[in-house]
Amino acid sequence: MSLLRHLLVCCLLLAGAAQAQPRQMERLDRGVVALTTSSGVFVSWRLLGTEPSGVRFNVYRDGKRINHEPQALTNLVDAQGRSDSLYTVRAIVGGQEQPASAAVAPWSQPYLRVPLQKPEGGVTPDGVAYRYEANDGTAADLDGDGQYELIVKWQPTNAHDNSHKGHTGHTLLDAYKLDGTRLWRIDLGQNIRAGAHYTSFLAYDFDGDGKAELMMKTADGTVDGTGKVIGDATADYRNEAGYVLAGPEFLTVFNGLTGAAMATAPYTPPRGDVAAWGDAYGNRVDRFLAGVAYLDGKRPSAVFSRGYYTRAVLAAWDWRDGKLTQRWIFDSDSDAASKPAAGQGAHWFSVADVNGDGLDDIIYGAAAISGTGKLLYSTGLCHGDALHVSAFDPARKGQQVFMVHETPRCYGEHGLEMHDAATGKVLWSMSGKNTDVGRGVCFDIDPAWPGSECWGSVGGLMSAGGKLISEQHPNRYNFAIWWDGDLLRESLDHVAIDKWNPASFKFENLLNGKTFGAASNNGTKGNPVLSADLFGDWREEVVWRNEDSTALLVFSTAVPTEHRLVTLMHDPQYRVQVAAQNAGYNQPPHTSFHLGHGMKPPRYLPITTP
Repeated sequence: MSLLRHLLVCCLLLAGAAQAQPRQMERLDRGVVALTTSSGVFVSWRLLGTEPSGVRFNVYRDGKRINHEPQALTNLVDAQGRSDSLYTVRAIVGGQEQPASAAVAPWSQPYLRVPLQKPEGGVTPDGVAYRYEANDGTAADLDGDGQYELIVKWQPTNAHDNSHKGHTGHTLLDAYKLDGTRLWRIDLGQNIRAGAHYTSFLAYDFDGDGKAELMMKTADGTVDGTGKVIGDATADYRNEAGYVLAGPEFLTVFNGLTGAAMATAPYTPPRGDVAAWGDAYGNRVDRFLAGVAYLDGKRPSAVFSRGYYTRAVLAAWDWRDGKLTQRWIFDSDSDAASKPAAGQGAHWFSVADVNGDGLDDIIYGAAAISGTGKLLYSTGLCHGDALHVSAFDPARKGQQVFMVHETPRCYGEHGLEMHDAATGKVLWSMSGKNTDVGRGVCFDIDPAWPGSECWGSVGGLMSAGGKLISEQHPNRYNFAIWWDGDLLRESLDHVAIDKWNPASFKFENLLNGKTFGAASNNGTKGNPVLSADLFGDWREEVVWRNEDSTALLVFSTAVPTEHRLVTLMHDPQYRVQVAAQNAGYNQPPHTSFHLGHGMKPPRYLPITTP
């Protein structure tokens, strides 16, 4: 990188930090949760991103205060608590006690059970019977009450990867309140094939009215949450192999509370010549991703994409004042300046303000697209299955990208690598040993090494600073979760939460979801329906389905912590990564600041709420 470019990036980082505008975020309630433990009742609650730094809290059991002095921490254990106790929390601001939160009773078990209305199965035109399983999900406040609802994708058991032929059942989406009340069901219809790469859905408050909308790709025959059909209800574009390679494609905005379609536009880009995307049978043309990004620095936009093995096209959309408009289009085929992004995409894209200009950028695999829709850089290391973006190395300014790569002739010696998120400069790498490196994760598991530790399915364990810790790698590399009381992050793999023991060089189990009938999604990917900071203090919840998909099981930690942090959902970067967690080969969300052992007090982005 030239000296001039380096100075420009540094200036942008400094300017962005100084001129950050408040970002429109959700208005969340206190999020109080109580769990019965052997030591009493564990109670935790949210510290909001809109609250002053000096806010303190009082906790009440059955109307009686149980803490002696106002406390800074956002959790406590009530030794006298009972299963029929009711808890409220009051914030204290400027010496004045604020109104009480909603009262909550302790959970009767280590998880919250959210009943589901499981759809009936069916038979496809090629005679294959299928049933439904709850698959990937997301969370959003659909009714504006400050609590999250859960949106779940129902996937038929005959869903297919794009590379496999065969008809599939319809993809369905349901929205549920935490008490199991179903708000709506959307049926994407016969012209949206079911599988991991066809339907990425975004639930977010795009227009700032305090209630989230839903956006996703639709087609002729999609039925909204009120029973209204989009396009031609009778059209059926499936070919003999089960692919949908003809017919119109749409992008639809749905009302989050009712599921009603509010606006529909042609999907960008259209498929055009199927073979032009890399094959003629329909594999590469239907690789879709989606994410939320603050492209003006203040309000959220939706970004929907197509293609990453060859041509890559991203379209940014705004939902404002009841109108769906396109902000910009990035097309790797549009000009010579954009061409380096071709072939660089991954099975998921991440969002972060990597250059500090106040606008979110799209980390599209091995390339990055600026908030203005222009190519920032391409590492040229090509496609890979997994990537992670955060401030992994506290010794460096800005953020870093850890990514694994698939094609040896393209990645060369950099099968697993960390690069500067602002410039694309490779900071360190490990050999991919001439293989497709299919998995890779990066999070803080070892307090002996500054920052996060990174590893994959090939090679050793590396510190964020590029020091080889071991020639061997840990045997978990699917998801991550902040669960226990320290600042290290735990492994979330299939239905287990495990903590790393550096001394024995192995993971040790903290929670086995199988004991409670939990099941994971997507085969060897082993991911939950969702992981996010849904309520309680800053630690994360995990949402698994049960084995027969009749309920969601929402687990929350009952481990006390001495650390006080703003709810992670009020960190805009973490929040938008949660919003895209259902897309493709989804990855765990990461914060905009380094969250780990020995961290400095975080510098939170300013936010505003409806």
